[in-house]
Parts: sequence; structure tokens; C-alpha cells
Amino acid sequence: MLATLSRFQGPLRRPPDRPLGLWCFLAEKKLTLTACYILQAARRLQVLGRYVSTFAPLQAKVRAQQKKRNVSEKKLSRYFVDHRCVRLVAGSGGKGACSFHSEPRKEWGGPDGGNGGDGGSISFKADRLVKSLAQLVPVYMAEDGESGGSKNCYGRNGRPTFICVPVGTVVKEDGSTLVDLSEHGQVYLAVFGGSGGKGNRFFLSNENRAPMTSTSGTEGQERVLHLELRTMAHAGLVGFPNAGKSSLLRAISNAKPAVAAYPFTTLNPHVGIVKYRDHEQVAVADIPGIIQGAHLNRGLGISFLRHIERCRFLLFVLDASSPEPWNQLQHLRYELDQYEPGLSQRPHAIVANKIDLHEARENLETLKSRVTQRVIPVSALTGHNTEELILHLRELYDGYLHGDGSTEGGKPTRW
Repeated sequence: MLATLSRFQGPLRRPPDRPLGLWCFLAEKKLTLTACYILQAARRLQVLGRYVSTFAPLQAKVRAQQKKRNVSEKKLSRYFVDHRCVRLVAGSGGKGACSFHSEPRKEWGGPDGGNGGDGGSISFKADRLVKSLAQLVPVYMAEDGESGGSKNCYGRNGRPTFICVPVGTVVKEDGSTLVDLSEHGQVYLAVFGGSGGKGNRFFLSNENRAPMTSTSGTEGQERVLHLELRTMAHAGLVGFPNAGKSSLLRAISNAKPAVAAYPFTTLNPHVGIVKYRDHEQVAVADIPGIIQGAHLNRGLGISFLRHIERCRFLLFVLDASSPEPWNQLQHLRYELDQYEPGLSQRPHAIVANKIDLHEARENLETLKSRVTQRVIPVSALTGHNTEELILHLRELYDGYLHGDGSTEGGKPTRW
């Protein structure tokens, strides 16, 4: 329209000394009737332009771009989830249909109601690519079966649901073990779907030629199950709070657990992967700190002693700058043995952390004289002597693969 108006010269507004008649204006401009309608529309736009501008840019206030808030490192860190409680609800069966065949010139067509479809079931499947139970949701509901239809049409069955879990997951109900998913691809059918209802075609017999009966589908099974990951990691860092376990895990792997100057910084276990040149990977878990009386559920309690139970070999991390670091080792062993006899006798290594401090260097020789095992002095802050720890960690891992560290008699687990 604007392109058409641009061909006419002169203002669009009517001069004040000219008559109001439309034909006078047309006779003067010598325009067609179509151009007249265009001019009338242009006048209306000019009148409306006093209140709403159609060509001017929007005068709304431009909002400033919101800046992202700085998230603390503790919220950014991802922790390892090795136990979950899930509620499983299988699908219900579809209803059976009650209908009769209808066709011209065929009065007694008989019943043709189809059966309903079966409800979907829910199964657990072990997958070696899944490493944690963090992706599981609290409730799983399977698909219901569709209802039957006329003309003997059966309802579609509900699709089965498969929940992928890591290899080594133990499924429990009310404290009793149901299954141990220890092999890749192993499937456990947890809840069964309800069966579909029967249509009136199903009830056809010689005695009843026109049945009016149809049944509804049954409800799906419902269970509340507890999942525990038996194989949490190959090695576990065991120590008192604020001993430098999280800093040590940062130094030897790519994990980024939260680090702070107060005890109980780690409230959830973290897992870091130590990679070697031959493409072998060793999983190391940062276990939250243990205090005296942890086997009596003091402090963070038994829940974290359970994490240590699933590790194949242990790394006792001692604060070498403390007055008597050898007493820490005795207390740690005592707590482990009180929780499970023989737990402290698993293949292990003693790590003397914070060796960069002057007090730690003075206590190192006394510590070596009081223990019979090998002591590896490291500094998680500066990275001093972490190579020796990584090489010794590989020695423990190789011994585990050859069967020396397999405490449960199963196959060695590769990460």
C-alpha cells in the first residue's frame, strides 16, 4: 500500500479550504476507485497514529540482561549415589469391550467385543556404562493397557519399562535380598503388569449366544524396593574429618569435591577416576569423615561405614601434622573392625598427608617406626609425592584383578 501511495504527489491530508466530498477530491486527483479506498485507509492510519504509532520503534523499557549468580563450588560438585529407594507401579490392564456386530442384512451378527491389553511391567537391567544410581527417580509408573474395541479388536499392551542400573546393584525389599545384578545385561522383572479384561466375545457359548458380560482389567503390581550398589569403587579414602581426603582426591584425579577448612565438608561420597597410560582406570572414593564411636552410629554414623564395606582396598589418610597421627590409625582400624570384623585387614596403604607442614615432617619418622606397613608421605596441597601414591594404587589394583583383592568371591570389577 505504501508503494502505491508513493506514486501520488501532494499531501494525503485534505486542505482546509477544499470541500469534504469524496468525488471532488477524486476529480481533482483523477484517481480510480481502488486508489480511493487506499487513501481512505491511509487517512485512518494517520488518525490512529495520534494514539498508536505503527512505524515508530517500541517504546517499552528494555530489561537489562540478568547476570547468572555465582554458584558455590559445593553445589557444583557431583557426588556419588550408591543407594536409592524407589516405588514401582506396574500398568493396569485395559477394559474388555461389550459390543455386537452390526451389518446390513445381518441382524444376528453376534458379540464382537475384544479383550483389553495387558499392563506394562517394570524391570531392572544391569548396564556397565552406568556408574551411579543418581539418575534414578523416586517413582516409576508403567504404561496401562488399552481397552478393547468392537469388531474383535484387542487393546494394545502397555510398553515394558527398563531401568538401567550399574553392575553390582543389589535389590532389596524389607531387608531381604531379592537379586544381585552382577553381570552386564542381567534383567530382573520387579513388578508385573495387570492382565487385560475380557470382552463379551470371550463369553460366547452354546448356552449363551448373546453375552452382555465384559470384565475390567486387573491392577498392576506395586512394590517399594531398596537399591544398593555393592561395588562402589576400587579404593576408598578412610580418615578422620579434615584430614585432607577431598584435597587428595583432587590431586590424583579429575574429581572436584568441595574443600573447606572445617570438618565434615564432605557429606556425600565422591568418586574420582585415576587414569594410567595403558588406559586402565581405577576408581577412588572419597568417604566422609569417621569419628570415634561411628560403629555406634555417632556422627555421620553407619551409613558411611557401609560405603567402606563396598571398597576392594583402602587408603588410610592420616593428618601427619596432628600430635599423634599413629593413634588415628589405631582408632580407624578399631571402628572398621567393630562394624565388620576383618574389614581393616583388607589390602590397604597408609598415606601421611600434609607433609608440607613442619610438624608433619617431624612426626613422619615416628610414624614409620610405630607401624609395620608402608607409609607414603604426600602433600595434597602442593602435589608432592603423589606419583608414588598413584603407582602404589596401581599395585593394589593389579593384585585385586588377579584375585587377591576379591573379598566376595565374584569376578573382579573394571570401572
